[in-house]
Amino acid sequence: MSARDTAELEVKRESTPGSPTPSRRNSHWAGYLHLLGARLKELRREPEVIFWIFAFPILLALGLGIAFRNKPADVSRVAVVAGDSAARTAEMLKAGFHTEILPRDAALQGFRLGKFDLVVTPQADGSMQYEYDPARPESVLAKAQVNDAIQSGSGRKDMVQTSSHVSSEPGARYIDFLIPGLLGMNLMGSGMWGIGFALVEMRQRKLLKRFLATPMRRADFLMAMGSSRMVLMIIELVLLLSFGVLAFKMRVLGSWISIFLISALGALTFAALGLLAASRANKIETANGIINIIMLPMWIFSGCFFSYERFPAIIQPVIRLLPLTALNDALRSTILEGGSLAAQGSRLLVLCAWGGISFILALKWFRWS
Repeated sequence: MSARDTAELEVKRESTPGSPTPSRRNSHWAGYLHLLGARLKELRREPEVIFWIFAFPILLALGLGIAFRNKPADVSRVAVVAGDSAARTAEMLKAGFHTEILPRDAALQGFRLGKFDLVVTPQADGSMQYEYDPARPESVLAKAQVNDAIQSGSGRKDMVQTSSHVSSEPGARYIDFLIPGLLGMNLMGSGMWGIGFALVEMRQRKLLKRFLATPMRRADFLMAMGSSRMVLMIIELVLLLSFGVLAFKMRVLGSWISIFLISALGALTFAALGLLAASRANKIETANGIINIIMLPMWIFSGCFFSYERFPAIIQPVIRLLPLTALNDALRSTILEGGSLAAQGSRLLVLCAWGGISFILALKWFRWS
């Protein structure tokens, strides 16, 4: 029998009722898996992804870690107004302060321009007048320290003996606070920018219309776009935390599995938000504006670079409901305090709510053209 006859026989066998089902058959998730593989291959053609997702957070952590590293406290700069007692006053302050004797106008001008933290004016009756700015913490500190030095130099005796112990352990430094915040911020940025821009670009190039002509479910397409960030999330997580451990001796007290699961949920949440932001946008500029509107409040309020507890207490419950706040709090609790996954229940619930609602709305509002 020839090869042609064999092929015709196979076709007849498949078309005959009751014949055996072909061995090769697409599974229910075949479309999703093919789309996910295609999306991961596309990422290799985007070299800027390597910098913005992997290199940029490390460079940012390095720069801020160096800027806010443990170092000796700044020495207060004090201007002493020239007069009869100026030299004696400067002598009492020379041990712990940078002092300079100047005419009053020059001293006040230097204080206004930030050259000095405090201006001290010795009075004729032996008292001291301090010029300080209560809105500047360094000025308030300089006033307290200078007054203490002058009182001690004038013969004041401390009634209570005290002792001090310097404590600067890993976990209490700024870099320890910063690394989890950078991880959360990067998961948000890579999820929303990576998904949002990719969708809009495909819509502009008319690629989505081609997908519309295929027997592919909309949910498969959106799920593939969102879950493609998971591979990048693993690399981001390992790189950033490893950099913190190796470069700054950061301590990771919690379980790496818990950290991975929290990060994965965060990546999926922001991928869903990215899908929602780009579900109808036809232009990069439009998607850019929508994504910025979503991300900007979280950059400010969610505690990436400083604690959100600095904001008024009345708005803090609202801040805690933001997805990036929940992610940052869960990461810091796990990494710095060794908190368990179960202890992050309310924060994970916030992430699930944002991610689930965003994906449902994206699925409903998404359009191919």
